[in-house]
Amino acid sequence: MARSVKKGPFVDLHLVKKVQAMIASGEKRVVKTWSRRSTITPDMVGFTFAVHNGHKFIPVFVPENAVGPKLGEFSTTPSYHGHSGDRKAKVETAAPAPAAPAGAKKG
Repeated sequence: MARSVKKGPFVDLHLVKKVQAMIASGEKRVVKTWSRRSTITPDMVGFTFAVHNGHKFIPVFVPENAVGPKLGEFSTTPSYHGHSGDRKAKVETAAPAPAAPAGAKKG
């Protein structure tokens, strides 16, 4: 469900403060954040954010056409590849049957 229009976009307050401080000082540095839920606002255009994906920080540069989505959409989370026991079972069942000796008769 989408957020109400009258509430406006959600951005964590600590992230807004960091962006406003960088705008005021005129410096551009990478902002490290865990806030994947924050919406990208026009103030964030031109800055780079290091967004945590649950394992490491992924650098996300914000161009003009990225205004609107959440920061987490540009930093994919680690994918699940299954349990190791499942892979082992597949390898064992996929192995070919042993061949019969050349001189053996059936029956």
